Amino acid sequence: MVDAVRGAGVVVTGAGGGIGAALARRFAAEGARVVVNDLDADKAKAVAEEVGGTAVPGDASAIVEEARDALGGTVDVYCANAGVASGGSEAADESVWALAWDVNVMAHVRAAHALLPDWLERGEGRFVSTVSAAGLLTMIGAAPYSVTKHGAYAFAEWLSLTYRHRGVKVHAICPQGVRTDMLAGTGSAGDLVLAPTAIEPEAVADALFEGMAEDRFLILPHPEVGEFYRARAAEPERWLGGMNRIQRTWEAER
Repeated sequence: MVDAVRGAGVVVTGAGGGIGAALARRFAAEGARVVVNDLDADKAKAVAEEVGGTAVPGDASAIVEEARDALGGTVDVYCANAGVASGGSEAADESVWALAWDVNVMAHVRAAHALLPDWLERGEGRFVSTVSAAGLLTMIGAAPYSVTKHGAYAFAEWLSLTYRHRGVKVHAICPQGVRTDMLAGTGSAGDLVLAPTAIEPEAVADALFEGMAEDRFLILPHPEVGEFYRARAAEPERWLGGMNRIQRTWEAER
């Protein structure tokens, strides 16, 4: 895997901190040329300086061309990592739902639309989607986040099944809690469900590189998520009952 990454042009969105910064550091350490994207220009520049990369701040939906230029004309790996953790229920304001759809799903769609013509012509390219265990399962107290992360996972699946025979590799990273600012912002629901087994962002980067080496689509930094996913598929009523018990525990503790 190191040989494949060395010299590759890599873009990481939402890389001003957390998982994105860990991915940028790991790719740079393995010899890649890294573009660091973040809405916060100062954070993007700081991480880019740290890893010897190039900062391309701004909306992750619209930076593919600038990033491609910064890499000398070719993007080999695109990490669609930028995301927004939108809490709330069905009653969340429509602006909250719209932002979650735009960042968690449509930014991936727009990036793929911009990247695929070149990748299909060359017969190679790698799309890394930072989803979440919420995209495989769900998350209490966070309807917009859970629903849109399901969408992000579905889009990654669609990309993989549609283009894998044409050289495009797709990876969906689905961790549970990761010790980032996003986890800190999940409040009591995150404290109950995510914090007890939270891992460091660097562990997510390690899991991705292991998965890339094995050409695996589904990357599970928390292996137990695979067991939960199988239980959800095999016995949905039992699984929903278990999740409802967690919901009731959360409601009682609030």
